[in-house]
Parts: sequence; structure tokens; C-alpha cells
Amino acid sequence: MSNRIISIAAINAFIAIAAGAFAAHALKHSLSADYLAVFHTAAYYQLVHALALFGLGILNKMQPASWIKTTATVMTAGIILFSGSLYALALSDIKWLGMITPLGGLCFLFAWLYLAISIHKETAG
Repeated sequence: MSNRIISIAAINAFIAIAAGAFAAHALKHSLSADYLAVFHTAAYYQLVHALALFGLGILNKMQPASWIKTTATVMTAGIILFSGSLYALALSDIKWLGMITPLGGLCFLFAWLYLAISIHKETAG
């Protein structure tokens, strides 16, 4: 499972960096400043959470735990929902896609809170 989490992290880091470069070079003249900022936000959050997934994968190699898999799964869902909806919104101008973004944000919040609680329980118990 650790290697799968690390692979997912690497793929997401690749996509985030490619998306950022794509926005900086190919989209800077075709998107409005607002949508370019939306696209950059998507790439930024994807990269941050890709790094977090990488850390979870390493942690799982050191001390496997079911809560790590749960945290990684929810965090990956957050990337798909949050960053994915923002990429799609910026590229398509389909406004209702913005209603999906908060679901991804909730996944991020839940994943970080679940991680904190799980580590606390493990170290306190």
C-alpha cells in the first residue's frame, strides 16, 4: 500500500507541476486573470496535497496503519474534487462546477483532522 500511495503522490505532483507550467505558458493569454488565478489555486492545492500523500506513503512504510490508507484515500478524493473542479471550471467556464469545489475542500479538512486525531490516539495510547 505504501508504494501505491507514493505513486499516487508522484502522479499528482507531476500533474500539478505540468498544470502550473501549462497555465503560465499556454493559458496566460487565453484565460481571464480570475480564471488563471483559479487554475493556479488548483495546481497549488494539488501539489501541496501530493507532497502530503508522499509523506503518508513514507509514514506507512515505517509504521503501517489503516488510518494512513483512509487519510490518503480521502486526501486523493479531495484532490480530484477540489483541484479537478477548479481546473474544469477555469477551462470550461461552466459555473456549476464551482459547487463541487467545497466538497473537495471538506475532504482535505477531514483528511487533515483525521490524521491529527489518529496520530494523537496512537501516541497517547
